Amino acid sequence: MAGSTFGNHFKITTWGESHGKGIGVVVDGCPAGLPLDKADIQKFLDRRKPGQSKFSTQRQEADAVEILSGTFEGRTTGTPISLVVFNKDQRSRDYGDIASYYRPGHADYTFDQKYGFRDYRGGGRSSGRETIGRVAGGAIACKLLERLGVSFLTYARSIGPVSIPQTPDLLLAKPSAEVSQQVLSNPLYMPDLESSAKAQDFLSACMKQTNSAGGVIECMITGVPAGIGEPVFDKLDANLAKAIFSIGAVKGFEIGDGFAAAASTGLENNDSFEAADGHIATSTNHAGGILGGISNGSPIIFRAAIKPTPSIASPQKTVTSSGEPIEISIHGRHDPIIVPRAVVVVESMAALALLDLMMEHMAVRAEWMETFYQL
Repeated sequence: MAGSTFGNHFKITTWGESHGKGIGVVVDGCPAGLPLDKADIQKFLDRRKPGQSKFSTQRQEADAVEILSGTFEGRTTGTPISLVVFNKDQRSRDYGDIASYYRPGHADYTFDQKYGFRDYRGGGRSSGRETIGRVAGGAIACKLLERLGVSFLTYARSIGPVSIPQTPDLLLAKPSAEVSQQVLSNPLYMPDLESSAKAQDFLSACMKQTNSAGGVIECMITGVPAGIGEPVFDKLDANLAKAIFSIGAVKGFEIGDGFAAAASTGLENNDSFEAADGHIATSTNHAGGILGGISNGSPIIFRAAIKPTPSIASPQKTVTSSGEPIEISIHGRHDPIIVPRAVVVVESMAALALLDLMMEHMAVRAEWMETFYQL
């Protein structure tokens, strides 16, 4: 199976299936000497693990990570870091019936067409549980980026029809610790408690109707210096888009004003430059912190649209693998909404894409190499 590796310099390769023995990742390219222990990774995995509230699957998994290689005495060694989370609460019997038919909204049919057969237990590699490896690798990327002065604020901007009223500028104006605490203090990871309460009411109604919902995740990255990203195929925004679109539930991506820019004029959309105290910056941030595929020093702001969970108990029409029409109701332990647990997945993939390009940026000027090697 191709396509399980992401990155060029800071590289991850994920492996494992939802109902196999475990899920893991190999991280290659992490510099030696980075302080790292299980707690650094576990706090990220805890943000995506199941059973956090009534709005997530009740599959009981601690998602406890084990570091198999790549560290010694609490620091990275520069060699590949291998991480594993063993599955503990598989109930493969819940999926026995779906071996013979195609679930609407799932990759059952497309996997059959590509490979000739599929692991139907929880979706195999197409399961959301595959993202454990991404989050574990992203935790290491975030740890390194934090040392470089880069910070992330990622949250649910909307759940179904309920959106937070705050603009990114308003959230950035508040103390980051205060906003982060608000995000982590409610089960939907929204930075506005009133909106979270309304969204919880909406989701409760969906659950009574054996239905599901989607939403939008917003990510803001601060502290990224100007100059990160390549001007052609490895644009920063292009690599971020690929990273985020590689998450199974994502159906849309926009950066800065995004699709709203199509309805504006040049005068409205252009970000004017200004200089103060020898520092050049833009007075607005319609571009979302990236121009020509390269960071401009402003906060990087993007959004990802997450589709409703396709596994629902409401009756749906489909066909068997032989083409016979049937009606199904999907039962088992499924999230009524993916958004809250996907917040940290979006953040992790953004960190991986950004760090990879920041490492590439280190060698773009001859004088930087000369300084490094003291020539």
